[in-house]
Amino acid sequence: MQHFIRPEGAPPVNGYSHAVSFAGAMVAVSGQVPVDPEGRLVGGDDAEAQVRQVYANLTAALKAAGSDLQHVVKLTVYLTDLGDLPAFRRVRDEHQDAARPPACSLVQVAGLVNPAFRVEIDALAVVPAIED
Repeated sequence: MQHFIRPEGAPPVNGYSHAVSFAGAMVAVSGQVPVDPEGRLVGGDDAEAQVRQVYANLTAALKAAGSDLQHVVKLTVYLTDLGDLPAFRRVRDEHQDAARPPACSLVQVAGLVNPAFRVEIDALAVVPAIED
């Protein structure tokens, strides 16, 4: 993968790349929400706890597909309240390499499928080649 964090002529960034190029198989992860493996809401009104659960779900989905968070090339983040952005950034920064961040879009939405959800994240990732 090659990360173009701030190409010449592009505006400043905060924790993401403007573009990421890659070769190989790709996995698309559907929007992950803050529910545990039993389907229970995690975090209630705690945005950071919700984001942590979403990252746990992303990790599980990527692992099942043969990838991981270090191979994510694009995230799309949906927040119902932009006041939750600092919580998202704190958790994101624990899970991604600041020198190789994925491309990212962040959208404020009026609501998600469950009104208690504050965040949903989907991802595109490379499936790393197996080296002999």
